[in-house]
Amino acid sequence: QDYTWEDHGFSLINRLYPEVGQLLDEKFQVVYNLTYQTIAMHCGVDTSMLRRAIWNYVHCVFGIRYDDYDYGEVNQLLERSLKIYIKTVACYPEKTTKRMYTQFWRHFKHSEKVHVNLLLLEARMQAALLYAL
Repeated sequence: QDYTWEDHGFSLINRLYPEVGQLLDEKFQVVYNLTYQTIAMHCGVDTSMLRRAIWNYVHCVFGIRYDDYDYGEVNQLLERSLKIYIKTVACYPEKTTKRMYTQFWRHFKHSEKVHVNLLLLEARMQAALLYAL
């Protein structure tokens, strides 16, 4: 059975420590929904599928999988160098190098790469909280 933040984690932490539950949920939502509607040189792009793929890939790395998500999207949307970067930052942050950072999404702005980092770190935190709760 799925154990999700929305259905289980938030309600449990909210019972234990109400202020923290609400703050964490707002933090996750802000980072997840953050978008400029751009990808590289293209404007007016719906990035929700990409953001969801990054978030779910991080959860997948930590053994959390959702029955209602098509993981084929991850393979379609995330190139190999980005997957390696995400896994390294999420699992072994001390092994992350500048070269790895520059290898993925070469034509993208730094702000977009920073957003990827925010997404993966918040998804990692949420995965850790799900395990802890």
